[in-house]
Amino acid sequence: MTGFGKLFILLGVIFIIIGIVWTVFGRLPGDLIFKKGNTTIYFPIVTSIIISIILSVLFMIFGRFR
Repeated sequence: MTGFGKLFILLGVIFIIIGIVWTVFGRLPGDLIFKKGNTTIYFPIVTSIIISIILSVLFMIFGRFR
């Protein structure tokens, strides 16, 4: 299996895990929601930070195997 194949499998597993966690826990504390009338604006700040940290760590770990 090539490097790209392993990478795509890993990314698929990561997205599945993120989807399951997101479904179970929903919105995280710190995600901002503004509601006014019929308009709702959602800023997933904490969720974005957590995903960024996880991806940074994974890329750092897998970057060492090159």
